[in-house]
Amino acid sequence: MTIAALGDSLTAGYGLRQGDGFVPQLQSWLDAQGADVTLINAGVSGDTTAGGLSRVTWTLTPEVDAMIVALGGNDYLRGLDPAVSRANLDGILAEGEAAGVDVLLVGLKSGSNYGPDYKSEFDQMYGDLAAKYGVSVYADFFDGVRMAAGTQAGIADYMQADGIHPNAQGVAVIVAAIGPRVLQLVTDAQDGLAQAVGLD
Repeated sequence: MTIAALGDSLTAGYGLRQGDGFVPQLQSWLDAQGADVTLINAGVSGDTTAGGLSRVTWTLTPEVDAMIVALGGNDYLRGLDPAVSRANLDGILAEGEAAGVDVLLVGLKSGSNYGPDYKSEFDQMYGDLAAKYGVSVYADFFDGVRMAAGTQAGIADYMQADGIHPNAQGVAVIVAAIGPRVLQLVTDAQDGLAQAVGLD
């Protein structure tokens, strides 16, 4: 089972040692669960949803069985129109559907600095698109950090100095929180493969 993780710096492991990033830590977590899975790090620091859309076709090589899509943070940081981000993510999910791969769409909760309308439109696009394409959605990449921190002030313990990217400990709690959903993605993809070859 091969899973491509299409994302930005959060996926790529910005500011961390090679083994401390999201993909290596998630790979280790999956290995510990006994899952026979190979993760491909398709994260590019600074990438927007538009960048992800431009890369998704060649990311979905024939050996890829499933895909994690974790994009949108840089769109938000740049104040890009959520309608544009939604359209790009829609295109990515359409490519996944066309390739016949299962997808886990990882959302991101925006702040309120662009106003309530922006926040509402940005935050809702992930759930809306997941429903449209019948894929799984994980509400917020940083859910594990929030749960581990307990308080807003405590979040800093899990973040790098820039306040944007998780440190190694932050990635560990993110992986622990999202890991079961990735395992479900593996199961769904395996079921789909079994049906495709007539084993089910």
